[in-house]
Order: sequence, then C-alpha cells, then structure tokens
Amino acid sequence: MSSEVRVTPSEERARFVERTGLEPLGPDDLWPPLVISKEEIDAEVERLSALPGRSGEGRRSLIVHPRDTSGLGLAPGIQVALEVLLPGERTRPIRHNSAQVVFCIEGGGTIILAGGPRAVRSFERYDVWNTPSMATYVHTNDTEERQVRLVYSNAALLRRLNIHYVDGDPGEHVAASAEPIGEGRGEEFPFEEVVELDDGAALMAYERLINPPVQESPALIWRWRRVKAELDKLHALGPEYRGRRLYLLYNPATGRTNGTTHSFFATMTIRPGGIVDRPHRHTPAAINYYFKGSGHSMVGGHRYDWKAGDLMLSAPGWAIHNHASHESDVYELTVQDSPFNLANDSLLWQESLRRPPILIGSHTGWKTNRAEL
Repeated sequence: MSSEVRVTPSEERARFVERTGLEPLGPDDLWPPLVISKEEIDAEVERLSALPGRSGEGRRSLIVHPRDTSGLGLAPGIQVALEVLLPGERTRPIRHNSAQVVFCIEGGGTIILAGGPRAVRSFERYDVWNTPSMATYVHTNDTEERQVRLVYSNAALLRRLNIHYVDGDPGEHVAASAEPIGEGRGEEFPFEEVVELDDGAALMAYERLINPPVQESPALIWRWRRVKAELDKLHALGPEYRGRRLYLLYNPATGRTNGTTHSFFATMTIRPGGIVDRPHRHTPAAINYYFKGSGHSMVGGHRYDWKAGDLMLSAPGWAIHNHASHESDVYELTVQDSPFNLANDSLLWQESLRRPPILIGSHTGWKTNRAEL
C-alpha cells in the first residue's frame, strides 16, 4: 500500500508581467530616514528593566521601521535589537544562522562562546564584538550595573527569505562540523574537483560543492580604549581632508568584502566640530548610533537633527545624504550592509554626484587626498 500523500494544488499561480522594451525595475519606494531619540531608547530600557525577571530570558525589544511588514528590521536587511541584563542575570545558550554585531552602550559584562579560543570575554561600555553564524553564545551581567546592548543582525534579511534558523536549546557545546557522508573532501578523491574549460570557465564536482574549503569565522572584540586611541589620531587630518575620519572594525575572515561580519561592516568615526560631508549615495543602508556630540543629516533634501544617545537610519540604500557635526566633536558607530552588497557585486557608490557611480570591488574605487596632506 502506497504511503504517498497527494497535495492539492494551491489556487495561487505565478503571473507574467510584460516588460518588453522597458528598463529593469529600480528602487521606487525608499524607506525614509528615522531618528530614534535618546529619550525613546532610555524609556524602553527602563520599561524592559522593570519586567519580571525570567531565568535565561533576558530583556529584548526590536527597533522596527514603520515601513517593515515582514523582516522586523530598521532597514530592509538590518535588524536592530535593544537588549538589557540586570546585575546577576544571564541569558540561556542560543545559536542561529544570522551573524551579529554587538555594541555595549551601558554597563559591561561577559560573553561566553561555546568552544574555540578565548571563549570567555569581558566587555565594557562602547566595546564592539561579533557573534558568528551558528556560534552558541551566552551573555552574562557579572557587574553591579545594568547592561544595555544594541545588537545588529542580518536576521531581517534571512526572515524575508524565510530561512532564519534559530536553535534555542543547543546546549553548552555544539559540534562545529557535519559528519561526512562518505570519505569527505581531500586529495584522496580519484577525480578532479575542478575541471578547467575554455576562457576561464570551469566545472566543479558535487563533492566540493557541498564541502568547500573551510574559512573559519572567528569571534572578535574591538575594545573601545584601543579603538579610540587610533581614532583620535585622525583628528589631525584637518579641514582639507576629503574623506571620512573612521576605522573599519575589520574581521580578516571577510577578506575583500571588508566586513565585521560577512553581511555588515561596523565603523567607528570621529567627526570634528564643524565638519560637513559632501552629498553622496551608496546602495548599502547605514544606521548610526551617536554617543558623543551633536549634528544633523540631510537625506533626500530633508534635515534631521541628532545628538548623543540617538540612533538613526541615516542613509536608506541609494538615498542622497550627507552629515554635519555642530560645535563639538562627534563619535559614532555606523553599521552598514556593504559586505553583503560587495559579495553580490551590487555595491554602487557615488561619492560625487557630478560623476557616475562606481561598482566597488569590481571597479577601481574612490581615492582621498590623505597622501597629499
């Protein structure tokens, strides 16, 4: 007797949309910029802090753009969470196929990663670290102060693709590799893994397709005291400098995509008082957290003021924008989905609106005048 289950076809059908002779579709509905004020963030931190404590749960809210109806992101591909731990609290182990950039904005504590070197790391205010995909982790607050973190994740993108995997009970230790089906990948294969064809084209065997060379994705931490010491040196570049006074929090595992994770880069910027960027645009979206100073941004012809403690979707993808600091110096963390765009060969950057955009990574990029200074 057959065990086959017959599924009734869905009433939904694909449709054909005639586009002959028309240009490919481009962005037609940019999400507007958004400033989440320090006061709003502080109020939510207080609300979360007042919730009854539940073992291992922590306290967490997503900061969601009003335009998002499916991914729960602050930008289409960037989820931002506000997370709070009171003294003595600890989250339960968890892992997922989204990677994270984590920024401590209040207090301190410890992150514990299952396995690997330096599995236990303490952190302080303004330290940044990454949590690799499928790494089991736990946050603890072993201090006497409240711990507040901003967590940036590509979960919004994965959720839109219906592929966000979350393992809420991985245990303290999880195997990092799958069990091989056969002999596994190696020189013992009695056939070529890659067959060269003409003009640079090639064929790849299934055995390598499903088991490529491993590139470890390490968990790293960028300590603010070390980052600030280097960042402050950029103050001396002066008003003639034509570039951004920033450092990428670089994860060498991301290679040419210049990332902190494989989806995002995080940069720390010092913006001296009175500095005004020239208008520009790029396909990656950018989210800024300002933790010193004040200023304003012009995005799509509208002015948005911000100050220390504000979080801002400061550059929706492909929106024309520029930023200006007011009287005092500004420090900011920017998270941008540039590595994702670069890996997809879609990272357009138009540094000067008088010149055409450049495809970063496949074309020669922009240059600054730092060497001349």
